[in-house]
Amino acid sequence: MSVTGTLAVPGAVLHHRTEGTGPLLLIAQSGEGDADRTVDLVPHLADAYTVLTYDRRGLSRSGLDHPERGTSLAEHADDVRRLLEAVADGPALMLGCSFGAVIGLHVAARRPGLLRTLVAHEPVAPGLLAPAEAARHRRELVDLQELYGRGGLSAVLPEMARVLGIDPAAADAEPGLTPQPLDARRAAGFDRFVRHDFTAVVADVLDLDAVRASGTRIVPAVGRTTPPGVFDRRCAQALGALLGAPVAELPGGHNGNTSHPRAWAARLKELFAQAG
Repeated sequence: MSVTGTLAVPGAVLHHRTEGTGPLLLIAQSGEGDADRTVDLVPHLADAYTVLTYDRRGLSRSGLDHPERGTSLAEHADDVRRLLEAVADGPALMLGCSFGAVIGLHVAARRPGLLRTLVAHEPVAPGLLAPAEAARHRRELVDLQELYGRGGLSAVLPEMARVLGIDPAAADAEPGLTPQPLDARRAAGFDRFVRHDFTAVVADVLDLDAVRASGTRIVPAVGRTTPPGVFDRRCAQALGALLGAPVAELPGGHNGNTSHPRAWAARLKELFAQAG
């Protein structure tokens, strides 16, 4: 049984949902994903954890006081802080996927006592990379924004997939998945993500010393089928090098949380158990 609620934060009201029993596990979604994105993953975690999902500010049911205003990574991280302080009764576990992993790294750097363990799957964080490579990927994101402005979603989605190493034609997925069509809700989420969250990534300055020194156990992770040279996998590898930590492998690619929910749940339980 899932329980929904709202939390007022500066400039927004966050929609959130909890399901299951056990230690609190917060999932911060990728891309345009809201609390419903991991609808197939959560039931396979809810037997061991109280799983908390939420709509980032500006997405779906999390309304904004000023919808045209962008949101920084620091503000997204503060939203997570407020959610955890309202819901958790001690240090929580966190799974961050892509953009959500960058949010998790900011939480670990700024408020390490909030998180016991963070699994950071393919964080889109140029600041983890060497300066020249970081500048190239920031330019890539700006180019995607400009392409979206000219041609809309139909133009930008194939290029986004290429940058992240996603093969839309790949048939590698578990059976019986819940359909997630590109409906008006998701299209609006993509609009917010591309126009505003890309800007947050480009402008972001992640405190690498604070990430390295954080008391949070950080587990860098990649998808098994994510190509070796793409941006998101390179960031995860750089995070592993920064921390001197092995990079965990999860089934599927960049969106393995939706394509392989059963296998992801089993692997996540292993990773959280290893982290103690």
